[in-house]
Amino acid sequence: MNNSEEFGFKIAVIGDGGVGKTSLIKKFTKGTFEKDYVKTIGAQFSRFDKKIGEDLINLIFWDIAGQDDFNFLHPLFYKESRAGIIVYSLEENDLGTDSFAHIKNWYTELNKYCGDIPVVLFANKVDLVEQNNLNELEIQNLVKEYNFLGYYITSAKTGQGVIEGFNAIIEKLYYKYKKLSIQG
Repeated sequence: MNNSEEFGFKIAVIGDGGVGKTSLIKKFTKGTFEKDYVKTIGAQFSRFDKKIGEDLINLIFWDIAGQDDFNFLHPLFYKESRAGIIVYSLEENDLGTDSFAHIKNWYTELNKYCGDIPVVLFANKVDLVEQNNLNELEIQNLVKEYNFLGYYITSAKTGQGVIEGFNAIIEKLYYKYKKLSIQG
């Protein structure tokens, strides 16, 4: 007798333009990295299937454009998301500073349209900075303030933290909904 189940989850991947959302998704779903930046127009989605035990998890990652031009579409893109990943850049430049400052705005918007869903924070582009100089206390304070599931220091280029970060949110969803299906 086969007791396997199938689950489907939509995960919104958000953050400022240029922080590496598309690259992180490609690294996780395809194992690839492209160094040339191509701006996401509106949103794009990537499908990915993962097995946990005998169960199949169908994932759809919604890569939502970070540029202000697309803000009016966000309510539509967030619809039915079961979890969120907020990405910011660790770069020591305006993108890094601004994307860190905007985490609160992204979280507020996600919470407005999706309610209380699990959220992880990806501090991306660690390959472009000196990791010893990172102020992880600042990141930990944000995680605590917004009750994020956790944070991951990531690099879409090297793959550092990518699999662990995506798997954390996927497993959180799986075990939450698996438990609900058992309780029936």
